[in-house]
Amino acid sequence: MNHLGLFEGIGGFSLAARWMGWETVAWVEIDPFCQKVLAKNFPDAKGYGDIREFNGTPYKGKVDILTGGFPCQPFSVAGKQLGANDDRYLWDEMLRVIADVRPTVVVGENVANIKNLALENVFFDLATLGYTIECFNIPACAVGAPHERQRAWIIAYDQSCKYDRWANGFSRREWQPKKIDSHVWRKRGQGNGVWNVEPGICRVHYGLPTGMDRDKYRTKRVAAMGNAIVPQIAYNIFHSLHCV
Repeated sequence: MNHLGLFEGIGGFSLAARWMGWETVAWVEIDPFCQKVLAKNFPDAKGYGDIREFNGTPYKGKVDILTGGFPCQPFSVAGKQLGANDDRYLWDEMLRVIADVRPTVVVGENVANIKNLALENVFFDLATLGYTIECFNIPACAVGAPHERQRAWIIAYDQSCKYDRWANGFSRREWQPKKIDSHVWRKRGQGNGVWNVEPGICRVHYGLPTGMDRDKYRTKRVAAMGNAIVPQIAYNIFHSLHCV
């Protein structure tokens, strides 16, 4: 299976693809720091910058699965929730690439609030291209992370792929936040909380050592990790795909 990652960040989707034994043939990512991370960890993949300048046509017929955690700012409850009226709304660009590449499977990720602002449009756009679409709200704690991080995961596939939702118990799992014992939660400041199992680097939940927040790349690393997908969830979705 060949993988193309849009809005690839630090490579969460590409990492999950590697766990599957798949090859990431190309990635698209505009952030210079993330580009360096991707180039280091996936040296055989061809890298591109701004998705608005990316032409996917050369990859038509060469990509089995296309992924993208397209920007969440237009939909996040932490912002103005302008949806398609936000300058950072780039779903149309992802759709354009999907139409050019025609992958067998598309997997997208975004904040849970997309369901209130754009999910219907995303479904309509993908259905117009001939894809069958499903969406799951899967939090990070469903795969064992010590934080909730609710996210919408969109899976679209054409008739050549059987998406077996029941494979490995995928749809039978309790994709819900698990109860967290009170002793692992503490309050800080005016109602803001942090998990005391987190390392010192803000918003990172992957067991990285606290010393990582003391070098010159701290701010960039925090931003990149804060925007990253949880690759274990992507892996579970990938593992439920059976394409011929």
